[in-house]
Amino acid sequence: MHFNSAGAMTMPSYKLTYFNMRGRAELPRYIFAYAGIAFEDRRVEWKDWPSIKKRLVGNSRLAEAQADALVDTLNDFTLLIPWREDNPQIKTQKIDMLFQSHAPKLLDHLQWQLGDREWLVGDSETWADLYWHVCFTTFRVLRPGFADHHPALCGLTDRVEAIPNIAKWIQSRPTTEF
Repeated sequence: MHFNSAGAMTMPSYKLTYFNMRGRAELPRYIFAYAGIAFEDRRVEWKDWPSIKKRLVGNSRLAEAQADALVDTLNDFTLLIPWREDNPQIKTQKIDMLFQSHAPKLLDHLQWQLGDREWLVGDSETWADLYWHVCFTTFRVLRPGFADHHPALCGLTDRVEAIPNIAKWIQSRPTTEF
C-alpha cells in the first residue's frame, strides 16, 4: 500500500519503458490491460537509447551477456528448490540434496566468475550482483551458512547491501520468510 502526504491510501503508479514497438514489452502491456492496472507506457526511440541505458546491464555487449548468463544460472538453481513440496520430510531431503550436491558447484562457479574483482561482471555492479543478493538472502534462509567457505561471495553480498538505494529498500520492504 502507498499513502500520500495526507495519509490517504493511493495506488502505486507503474511506468513501463521500452522501445517504440510491441516487442518484449507487449506482454506486460497486455497483463496491465487485462488486470485493469493503469500504467505509463513510455516509448523510447532508438536514437535516444544510449543516453537512457542503465549501468546495470553491463558496459558492453559481452558484459551484458555475462550478466544475463549469471542470472540464468542462479535462476536455474532456484527452480530446483522444492517450493511446492507438501511433505516436510521429502522437502527437507530435497533441500539437503540440493545444497550438498548442486550448491557447491554453483558457489565455485560464482567464486571463479568473481575472481578478485568487486563485482561479478566488469568493474561496476550489474543486475547479476543484485540478483546474487536476492538469491543469497533466500538460500541463507534455507541453509544458514551455505556460503561460509566462499568469503568473496559473502563480501559481494555486503557490497550490494551497501548500495544506498538497495540498503534503503531492504530497510523498508515488508518482512517475509522468502
